[in-house]
Amino acid sequence: MKAIATPLVVLLFPALLLAQDAPTTPATRPPVQPAQADPDVRMDLLQPDFNLAALPTTLRLPRGKWAFRLTHRFTRPLGEGNFGDLLADAFGFDGSAQIGLELRYGLTRGTQVGVHRTSDRTIQFFGQHNFLNERGGAPLGLDAVATIEGENNLQEHYQSALGAVVSKNVKTYAALYLEPIVVLNTNPFDDGDSDTLMLGIGGRLRFRPSWYLVGEITPRLAGYDPGASQASIGVEGRAGGHLFQVNFSNAFGTTYGQIARGAFDNDHWYIGFNISRKFF
Repeated sequence: MKAIATPLVVLLFPALLLAQDAPTTPATRPPVQPAQADPDVRMDLLQPDFNLAALPTTLRLPRGKWAFRLTHRFTRPLGEGNFGDLLADAFGFDGSAQIGLELRYGLTRGTQVGVHRTSDRTIQFFGQHNFLNERGGAPLGLDAVATIEGENNLQEHYQSALGAVVSKNVKTYAALYLEPIVVLNTNPFDDGDSDTLMLGIGGRLRFRPSWYLVGEITPRLAGYDPGASQASIGVEGRAGGHLFQVNFSNAFGTTYGQIARGAFDNDHWYIGFNISRKFF
């Protein structure tokens, strides 16, 4: 027996030493520290999207991430005919629409770029950089925006815009915006002013954990300003990375050049919707 026991002890001795050095329970192991997460990935409850109805917000897009937006404006005026006519047309859903497709990308921390194309063949390229952010401890949010756009698939009537987006959170239930923007070459004709200075005014009110009221108006302060100022109101719901908004507007504009040209009047309003998706 001694002859058999001695080789077994020799073989098991290293394993016994390792067992003595190993922690007895998983609780004694030091916790694994996860890598520091990008704060821009966290949900901003007062700014769930990068836009109101058409105007931008100061929501930051995380570096290397993508976001998509679909805008849809039905062209049938809601006040045309009587209620029976409106019902027969499914509240305008049976008619034509101006549609916009947008894709944006987080180029660096605080900087995002993107492209927006509407079904009237207008293409807008845009860039936006965040300088101040309330989530980072600043008293307000501040972004700079710049765009270039053109009609007929960026072949005609080139326009460019430069402006600022200022945001302010009101406790935990609202975000307010002021957005002075200069748009160059907004006038499609050869006479009169060719540029427009406009001031976007808007807000988003959170009335349920994932439901919001949205409103915006963009009066023109100087330069080319035909018709009425574009305005929109809407209600939206958030589900994870998706946001669905139903809105009512007096115009169809979703690019800065289109917004600067305003609406025909305040007597005709149109139903529409936005769908956005964050890929993070």
